[in-house]
Parts: sequence; C-alpha cells; structure tokens
Amino acid sequence: MKLMKTPEKPLDYLALPVILAAYLGLKSGGQAPTQLLLRLVLLTLCYAAAVTDLRRQRVDNRLVAALGIAWVLILAPLVLVDPEGALTMGGTGLAGFLLAGAVLLLVYFVSRKGLGGGDVKLMTVAGLYLGYDGALSALLYGSVLAALSALVLILGKKMTAKDTIPLVPFLYVGILLTEFVR
Repeated sequence: MKLMKTPEKPLDYLALPVILAAYLGLKSGGQAPTQLLLRLVLLTLCYAAAVTDLRRQRVDNRLVAALGIAWVLILAPLVLVDPEGALTMGGTGLAGFLLAGAVLLLVYFVSRKGLGGGDVKLMTVAGLYLGYDGALSALLYGSVLAALSALVLILGKKMTAKDTIPLVPFLYVGILLTEFVR
C-alpha cells in the first residue's frame, strides 16, 4: 500500500487568512464573541492539521491537544459570565465529542485501521466545537468528498484501490461547509 505524496509548497498556509476573512465577513455579525472565537480557533488549527496530513500523512498530536485545550480555555471564563450559555455550549460540545469519537472509532476498528488514529482524534476533538449536529454534518460532507475524490483518482488510474489518501483535508472541507452553512 503506498501513500499519495504531494510536494512541499511554502505558500500552503496563505489560504488560511482568506478562509478566516471570508468567515469573519459572513458570520461576525450574527454570532456571540465566544462562538466566533471558538469557530476561528477550530478553522485555524484544523487547517494546520489538514496541511500537515496532506504533506506528511499524519496528524500532529500537539495540534489535537491544542484544539482541546483551547476549547476549555475559551469556555472556562464563560462559566463566570454566562453559566447557562456555558453549560449549553459545553453539553452540545461534549455530545459532538462523543458522537464523532464513537462513529470514527467504530470505522477505525471495522476498517481494520484503514482510517488513521490522527483522523479519529482530530475529528473527535473538533466535535467539541461543532456539537453533535455539526460533527455529523462535517463527517458526512468530508467522507463523501473523500470517497468521490478516491473514485475519480481510481478511475483516472492515478491510484489503485489499495492506495491511501489523507482524510483530514476532506474533513476540513466538511467542517468549512458545515460552518458556512450554519
């Protein structure tokens, strides 16, 4: 089984400001500051994970840990200011965490580890930010896009059915679609 490799490009991270600016332009007026900050952290760290997965075919555990720690650090002060809102956001986030984790862990074991552990960890922690409904949407969008891309690559004889493609970039697009549609 071989991995699809792509060459290093120093301009990879320049797309991030464009994505964040578009998100801010479209969503900044309708969201509470805490929600907006959570979304910006999610989009930023998941973008870094997507680029890393695309280049190295692995997700750095430090990115996953930073994503989880940031969620706690952003939500903790909200408990003092708006306990009810913090409880709602925390409950929804934990439901997303459990749902995304359970679904991807099941796929991980059923596929006999055909899905990477980094994919499972990243999307599980992203579930904190997305909630249960957003986590399901992002998983669905990302999985369908990955499957369609793999099918096109196989039909175009660019890869075989035994080759692998990095999943996190597709999950990131799923997260973006979920966030822009909300």
